[in-house]
Amino acid sequence: MADDDTPGSFASPACFLHEVDPAYSGLPGPLDLQAWTDVNRWRKAERERLIAARLEVPAETRAGWTEAIAAGVLAEIGDVEGRIVSAYWPFRGEPDLRPFMEEIARRGGRTALPVVVEKGRPLAFHLWQAGEALARGVWNIPIPAEQRPCMPDVVIAPVVGFDPTCYRLGYGGGFFDRTLASLPARPRVIGVGYSAARVPTIYPQMHDIPMDLIVTEAGAVRPQADVSTVRALT
Repeated sequence: MADDDTPGSFASPACFLHEVDPAYSGLPGPLDLQAWTDVNRWRKAERERLIAARLEVPAETRAGWTEAIAAGVLAEIGDVEGRIVSAYWPFRGEPDLRPFMEEIARRGGRTALPVVVEKGRPLAFHLWQAGEALARGVWNIPIPAEQRPCMPDVVIAPVVGFDPTCYRLGYGGGFFDRTLASLPARPRVIGVGYSAARVPTIYPQMHDIPMDLIVTEAGAVRPQADVSTVRALT
């Protein structure tokens, strides 16, 4: 587990473009621009707080949490034989699921990594497993050297924060939301993060898409009905 903040070494492949306007990202814009400004400001501060907090946790502790998270995700997925599971390359204290990807392959599944094509466009998914060559993509994010496009059955998404309705606070680029909105058939989407990253609400906006569930070291969090319908800061 690394604490290296250098994108060239470790980078989250899904969200690295910080604090963008949804319209710039190709996502549906907010109905109330002032509300979006308030939410965006809050998200930026909360994002910084949560990342700093997880980096303060000893690497050995995070490694133990990650093992519990990987076991929980495997239990949720079930039989993986013949299925494609997309994970991610870890960054800034995120759960390191690379051993999890090796376990998926041992169980007869296939693994993939998301690839940032360019700003404002959905992610692409390419098959990759441990031992295969990597190249550096956008923002020096490691991506499969060989392009083998695929459509995952399961997508694992790291979270900076999450709320009881399973909305995800990411890095601000909107890549996961844009990707999920563009897919012809939605895969099962599982967010992963530490239980301390739970917040009362992320103030979801029109462009936000919830995860099907969140898996933490403390267990699975499933969407709770009528917990947060607030769409803007009050």
